[in-house]
Order: sequence, then structure tokens, then C-alpha cells
Amino acid sequence: MLGKTIVDLLNSQVNKEFFSSYLYLDMSNFFMLKGLNGFGHWFAVQSKEEYDHALLFVKYLQNNGEEIHLEPIAAPNENYIDFRKVLEVTLEHEIQVSQSINEIYAEASSLKDFKTMQFLDWFVKEQGEEEQNADNLCRRFDLFGTDARGLYLLDNELLARVYAAPTLVL
Repeated sequence: MLGKTIVDLLNSQVNKEFFSSYLYLDMSNFFMLKGLNGFGHWFAVQSKEEYDHALLFVKYLQNNGEEIHLEPIAAPNENYIDFRKVLEVTLEHEIQVSQSINEIYAEASSLKDFKTMQFLDWFVKEQGEEEQNADNLCRRFDLFGTDARGLYLLDNELLARVYAAPTLVL
């Protein structure tokens, strides 16, 4: 059985992960409407990943006999003006998600909840990758995205992203 504080934090994280999925779906739509199908595809894959992350938190709570409290998912409230801004919002968002997971980890550590800490280890690593991917996308856009041919090539490269479901064993 998990402590109430941990259960509350994990339930909150479920909502944050579903919001992330919603946010990236919104970004995907923005890029698709602008004719950048590769960027749209990249964000659609990102949306699927975040949805699966939410389900991993749900499954962990279920496996520990805890109730799931699904909260309303807020609508993304960004007005995307340019492509670079979307990428900046992505990086900022991933940093916020990392901070949230780190807070849960810190609480689990203070409670000596080693099972939850072990569960969160995968997410800590995953968030490092998520931040790096978002940062790399910003950097690559800065290098190539302001030139039409460079943007075209980067967009085509992003079309090749393949969705891989998480391999975390619960």
C-alpha cells in the first residue's frame, strides 16, 4: 500500500501526462495546418508517448490497489505565432514535467518508498531523454529552420520518427 501523499502526487502526474499528450496533439495540429507534416508527425508520436506514460502511472496505482482520480484535462492555451515558439514551449514543458517527477521521487525517498522510487527511475531517465530531444529540436531548427530548404529537409527527417511503446515492466 502506498502512502496518501504519494498516491495524490501520482494521480496528479496522471493528469499532467494526459495534458502533455493533449498539448502535443495541439502542436501536431498546428504544424499539419502549416504544411509541415514531419513536425506534425513528430508531435503526434510525442502525444502517443505521453498518453502511454499516463497509462503507466495508472497501471502502477492499480497494481498497488490504489484508486485512480481522473481530473479534467485543461485545454492548451498557447497561441502559436511561429515555429520556433512551439519548440521553446515544448522544451519548457518537458522541464516542468521533469520537475514534477523529481518532486514525486523526492517525496518517495523521504518516505523510504523504495518501490515507488524504483518505478520512477525509468521516468527520470525518460525525462532526461525528452528534454534532450526537445533541446536538440530547438538547436536543429536554429541551424536549419530559417532556410526554406533546410526547413524542408528537417521536416522530412522528422517524418521518419517511429513510435516505440514504453518498455517499463510493472
